[in-house]
Amino acid sequence: MSKKKEALARVRDLPDNELGEALERSRDELFRLRLGNYTNQLENPLTVRSKRREVARIMTVMQERKSATKEA
Repeated sequence: MSKKKEALARVRDLPDNELGEALERSRDELFRLRLGNYTNQLENPLTVRSKRREVARIMTVMQERKSATKEA
C-alpha cells in the first residue's frame, strides 16, 4: 500500500473527537513549520508541503462525515 493510502486510512480510522484534535495539532505544527521556514531554521522545506497535505486530508475526511450525516 502506498504512503498516501496508509495516511488516509489512518485518518479515516480516527473517531470524530480525535480527528478534531489531530486537525488542531496539525495546524499548529504547520504554523510552526512555516515560521521556521520563514526564519531559515527549517532543514527540509518539503515538510511544510507534507504537513499542509495532512491538514487537507483531515479536513476532507471531516467534510465527508459531515455530508454523510446530512444525507442520512
